[in-house]
Amino acid sequence: MCNQKGSAQPTVLIENESVKITEWRFKNQGDNTGWHRHAFDYVVIPLFDGVLEIDLGNGKRDHALMQNGIPYFREVGVEHDVISMNEFECAFVEVELLKTKE
Repeated sequence: MCNQKGSAQPTVLIENESVKITEWRFKNQGDNTGWHRHAFDYVVIPLFDGVLEIDLGNGKRDHALMQNGIPYFREVGVEHDVISMNEFECAFVEVELLKTKE
């Protein structure tokens, strides 16, 4: 997923021909994933209640409200850097869907 290293810590939990499941852990406020483009559809499952800042490039930023255990889906092609705005350690699980149905 990442094209530029950030300060958030990725831990790959499962990786096979169908999915790649990664926990992204933000230990400090301001930690980030690094700028990247998603090459696959993906699902994110937040493990906390809080806010992430989404740097969309060209000076555009958005804020995403995270709710513990409430997943969301995004399609291939999303480009962004994800930054923790929280004053506490937080994490989410990302499920990249590597294989499409035939």
